[in-house]
Amino acid sequence: MKLYVGNLSFETTENDLQDLFEQHGAVNEVHLMMDRMTGKSRGFAFVTMNDDEQAKTAMNAINGKELNGRALKVNEARPREDRPRPSGPRRSFANNRR
Repeated sequence: MKLYVGNLSFETTENDLQDLFEQHGAVNEVHLMMDRMTGKSRGFAFVTMNDDEQAKTAMNAINGKELNGRALKVNEARPREDRPRPSGPRRSFANNRR
């Protein structure tokens, strides 16, 4: 089961999350989302656990728990396709020379 972990402090690392979630079961993968332009954390991550029961236990235990001064938001990750896409034309900055 893949879990979304939000409201992360910018100081939180993948190792911090691995340690936190491993208290509730085996962690398969931790992926901290980084901003491509700045290289800084975007404030959320995905944690994958192979056992659904352990993942649900971790989700219930960690949701609302404080880590690095922030109350974490943990829920089951939703597929990307379920989110609405912004309407309108996409802006390209590559060809905006005058």
